[in-house]
Amino acid sequence: MTPAPLRLGILLSGGGRTMQNIHQRIAGDDLRADIACVISSRAGAKGVERAQSAGLPTHIVSRKELPDPEFHDEIERLLTAARVDLVCMAGFTCLWRIPPAFSDRVINIHPALLPDFGGRGFYGSKVHAAVLAAGAVKSGCTVHYCDNEYDHGPIILQREVPVLRSDTPETLADRVFEQECIAYPAAITQLSRTTPPANHR
Repeated sequence: MTPAPLRLGILLSGGGRTMQNIHQRIAGDDLRADIACVISSRAGAKGVERAQSAGLPTHIVSRKELPDPEFHDEIERLLTAARVDLVCMAGFTCLWRIPPAFSDRVINIHPALLPDFGGRGFYGSKVHAAVLAAGAVKSGCTVHYCDNEYDHGPIILQREVPVLRSDTPETLADRVFEQECIAYPAAITQLSRTTPPANHR
């Protein structure tokens, strides 16, 4: 008997391109999963517009408006209500304190080869600028399990790109994102073989 598709919860803070890629892979039958809910830490994020346009259940949990522990508790409440199997960070720039119920069920994709160029403050173009400033000869992306530290946790998979002498943060970002679009769906597919659906736990 074929197992039910994984129910995904997407957490984002920005443009939502990673969420959009996952949604398109699902729609094209390249990824066996369903997006059960999208949560944004910012009401004005482009990702909110993209999620709503795609007809996905979308919620705002504002980091600015909600103090601890309400911010963390509300995210858990929404994910639990949506019966989410796997939480995918997709440009979520806040630190969500992962509760025991979601231990080992939260993953992230980072636009560098962790453990290098990760941690608090390393996101978006800042990562690529740091890679170039360090004179690195390769970069890439990392999908990893999340814990309660920024860009920390066991690595699931990585994909590499060369760093070119002519690169700018923008050109490097474009090449890395191409690999992100492959890596994240591949990681979700890999984990679908070991992550039981919510109604089986």
